[in-house]
Amino acid sequence: MFLSRSLTAMAATALLMWVAAPLAQAQSQAAGDLNLGLSKALAGSQTPAIAAMELRDGKIARQAVAGLRRNDGKELAQLDGAWLIGSNGKPITAALLAKLVDRGVLSWDAPLDSLLPDLSEQMNPQYRKVTLVELLSHRAGLPENFSDEKFFDAFHSDARPLTEQRLAYISRALSEAPVAAPASKVSYSNTGFIIAAAIAERATHSSYEELMQREVFGPLGMKQVAYGPTQAGQNSGHTQGKPVSKASDSNPLMFAPAGNMNMPMRDWASFCLDQLAARQGAGKLLSPASYRLMQSALAADAGAVGWGVQASLAGRKGPVLLHGGSDGNWFALVALFPESGRGVLVAANAGPDMGADKAVQEVLLSLLPD
Repeated sequence: MFLSRSLTAMAATALLMWVAAPLAQAQSQAAGDLNLGLSKALAGSQTPAIAAMELRDGKIARQAVAGLRRNDGKELAQLDGAWLIGSNGKPITAALLAKLVDRGVLSWDAPLDSLLPDLSEQMNPQYRKVTLVELLSHRAGLPENFSDEKFFDAFHSDARPLTEQRLAYISRALSEAPVAAPASKVSYSNTGFIIAAAIAERATHSSYEELMQREVFGPLGMKQVAYGPTQAGQNSGHTQGKPVSKASDSNPLMFAPAGNMNMPMRDWASFCLDQLAARQGAGKLLSPASYRLMQSALAADAGAVGWGVQASLAGRKGPVLLHGGSDGNWFALVALFPESGRGVLVAANAGPDMGADKAVQEVLLSLLPD
């Protein structure tokens, strides 16, 4: 079974708008006491723990965590422990590709048949002229995931290097028919980000994991990023009322570019603070042009490179950068307001089946800028 239950920015926004009206009173109450707000959100769900950060003026203005690492123990969850952020890793992957474009290693407008010439003949002809921008803005027409679940599940036990696994995955995926005409509309796709990572690997002769460490994590001081399920002794994901016990209950490691990173909340904040700083010309990672591309809607349906971009959120004037993510065992949301330099990050160690989605939404709404 596919466990790529990655929440799109557009779907996350729809959920936020749905709960905005009934939570008006909760917003004013929780905003005054972050710890109390987290505790109230947990009380309304089966979620063991939730963490939140409010970003302002280039730093973490407020942060808190409440609850347990595992619901079968007594150890408290830690902000500095690992939190799996799911598809919130997509903007981070997009930043890697943007950096390679800034260096001239890649081009936004190069077509797939030139970026992956070895696969050109076997890929569906409709994909051959798809560009890197279209891959990273969900406008390539690709399905969300490859249709063969047994093929996907086999990557859990695949011993080949991750670069080879990703190449095998995209070779099959690119042979399938598109679900929409490329460049016609947003069609959310995890596969598109795995293809983009494979392009980066081919162009640099380095693995995605090596590239992320060298080009993104190192420069931004993100020191404890890992991939896949969290390790023993860390915060644990939960589903169906209990902690996740097997690596196969999550996505395979080759899936990392689409959203399979875990990290302390401060590491996630480091990336988001850099995105906010870019509006004041103080971003460390990318060129001004690349930041603008990532933070600008490419079409009326909010497609953007890595992010979802909206004019407003729950009555707050934007533009606002949005994303959400879940592998079924965790749930996380982010909302950034570059014009004001404000942002909110919230993560929970359970899936939507335990009410984590509503708990995270409640906390995020309570922390949105006035």
